[in-house]
Amino acid sequence: MGEHGHHGSDTGDDSAGERGRWVSSWPRAERARQVADVLRQQVVSGAFPEGTLPDERELGRRLGASRNAVREALGLLRDEGLVARRRGIGTTIVTPKYGHGLDRLTGLAETLTGYGAVTNEVRAARIVARPPGVIAERLGLAEGTEAVYLERLRRLGGEPLSVDTTWLAPDIGRPLLDADLAHRDVFALIEETTGGPLGSAEVTVHAVNADADTAALLGIADGAAVFAIDRLTRLPDGRPVDAESLRVRADRLALHAFLPRGSATATADRTGRAGAEEER
Repeated sequence: MGEHGHHGSDTGDDSAGERGRWVSSWPRAERARQVADVLRQQVVSGAFPEGTLPDERELGRRLGASRNAVREALGLLRDEGLVARRRGIGTTIVTPKYGHGLDRLTGLAETLTGYGAVTNEVRAARIVARPPGVIAERLGLAEGTEAVYLERLRRLGGEPLSVDTTWLAPDIGRPLLDADLAHRDVFALIEETTGGPLGSAEVTVHAVNADADTAALLGIADGAAVFAIDRLTRLPDGRPVDAESLRVRADRLALHAFLPRGSATATADRTGRAGAEEER
């Protein structure tokens, strides 16, 4: 018997309309995953501002999915730590995810305006006489040139969100050592120091498992998923001044971007121009 032939036993209370549902042709585990993906996107985008999801029947109606598929999807989101399920209360969002855009150069506090206060525990702020060679290379520093090192544990609404390590060119970083690093974004401080806006940044995002030290700082389980974000920020003239490595709780932040589609030729031209600028 085909997949459709099993729907009566799978859906229980709403099998009559199952044949026309968008997830009806997939195996049971896939159906749950697909529904979970849609629900996760809704939670992240703020579709449930009150913090409570509709009941299973209503979600099934909205999503065109069986009640059983919705129930299993909610179980997956519960296992992720995104929602909690309690009899008599329903399904509630445990830890909201905040969106961080990748299509504009902004600091964390700028991005999360309106979601709560972003504060920084400054764990290190010092001049390093001999920074690691790879850092000196990224910042374009001559051998033997010092650099400024910052490490901050960043909190949103009092809860740990990320651990950020930052290396700065000495002329950019020195003035920041006397600044209010506990309450200000580094980007804003750099712009005050230079007297103008930053230019651009190269960003790479990895998904990694938190090491024991990072997990302890962020208040998550050892090995939990985190975003590892590497960012190199430049002044408008192309000079690199800020090399950062961020470890961000994946259960509290979602990364998003608006990406217009351009021609391959245009993309290659932009890449070529960027490479030529670096060589100059």
